[in-house]
Amino acid sequence: MTMDNVRFDERGLVPAVVQDALSGEVLMLAYMNRESLEKTLATGETHFWSRSRNELWHKGATSGHVQKVTGMSLDCDGDTILVRVLQTGAACHTGAYSCFFEKVPVQSGGTHEAALGEVLGAVARVIHQRNADRPEGSYTTKLLEGGLDRILKKVGEESGEVIIAAKNHAPVEITWEVADLLYHLLVMMEVEGVSLADIAGKLGERRGGK
Repeated sequence: MTMDNVRFDERGLVPAVVQDALSGEVLMLAYMNRESLEKTLATGETHFWSRSRNELWHKGATSGHVQKVTGMSLDCDGDTILVRVLQTGAACHTGAYSCFFEKVPVQSGGTHEAALGEVLGAVARVIHQRNADRPEGSYTTKLLEGGLDRILKKVGEESGEVIIAAKNHAPVEITWEVADLLYHLLVMMEVEGVSLADIAGKLGERRGGK
């Protein structure tokens, strides 16, 4: 992405969708002008243009809730930027992790359930925080401190449990064991620096080729 490819609107602004680099969750929508985009690219932390205050602002400069940029993409029309970040604290000024916390119930033939991606994203964030803080008494901390071999051993064990549950045609056991396997896979991904967004991107590529 180069500055020449960005199509700023008549006000000199372009919308920036900010996404959690670990989970793929959308955190906020803000606007950038040329100066804030240049500062974001130069510093590796998000800078935006405030339309209400008519001034440049550095996300987290006063709150400490900074966003470390891991990647940026421009959409096909060049008029929207996707910014992938590692979020410290909350993205929303309300204190919520994401600005999009007001859920719109969408029901289909029954009760509304949280999307799997949403739940996995929340778990991935907790694991990432455990990795940073290493709180005593946490099972995740014990796994992380045990190193990759211990984590991989658990991944192997849980994979075997999923196979056994499926062979037994036991839906309740399958649900339990798949949940355990997904958790341990997320811990392994945290250690290896692989995000849910990476997995989603690869699955998207493969789906497009089917």
